[in-house]
Amino acid sequence: MMHIAYSLFKNLNGSSKRNTTENEIDEVLKLRYKAYKAACIKHRQEIAAIQKYLPGWQPDFEM
Repeated sequence: MMHIAYSLFKNLNGSSKRNTTENEIDEVLKLRYKAYKAACIKHRQEIAAIQKYLPGWQPDFEM
């Protein structure tokens, strides 16, 4: 489910035919992290329920 939150930006370099600058990449990574954090907050109850059975589990964040 967390994949949905940031998968839109996953193919930054692959889907764009123009050259991306480091600043653009930094901005996209910041936006990805913000979306990941928002999804974690939104689904915190589900995450807590999973962590009862898998202590320390966190949804993956792909860079």
